Amino acid sequence: MKIEQKRDIVATLHEKFAKSQLVVLTDTQGLNVTAISSLRRKLNEAGVEFKVVKNTLLVRASQDTGVAAIQKSFKGPSAVAVSYGDPVVPAKILSEFAATNDKFGIKIGVMGGRALSPESVKAISMLPSREVILSQLLSVINGVPASLVRALADVPRRLLNVLQAVRDQKAGA
Repeated sequence: MKIEQKRDIVATLHEKFAKSQLVVLTDTQGLNVTAISSLRRKLNEAGVEFKVVKNTLLVRASQDTGVAAIQKSFKGPSAVAVSYGDPVVPAKILSEFAATNDKFGIKIGVMGGRALSPESVKAISMLPSREVILSQLLSVINGVPASLVRALADVPRRLLNVLQAVRDQKAGA
């Protein structure tokens, strides 16, 4: 590979690392092309980039970004998954893939400049996605005014019931 190509790769990766929400370093040693292609397809559908890059290029690209926190882990054959959106989606895809493929493993991750252990990445995968959290928040926000309206409507109805009972009592007497 020519020096020009390496510089382009480093510059591109540096830009991606700077914009990323979650970066996960994975071990792909021993996986066949079919399995890696399947994983890459799932990640691409979720808007996550998955690349196999030389470790020296990863080290250079991660400088001055949050990914620099995991530079010491750039050893051996590895691939990197870069997510720009919801960090739960790639963590979920990678954790499920690791559970079904013995040769695939999550080495380390980084989110917000903090290193994440493989267990932390798996814990993130168990969280509800952004859409689910937003829908839960929306239902809570909608529930409060609806309860208030029901409570306010209940006061005049109870007053009418009391007045009706007083009228019935006077009519019976």
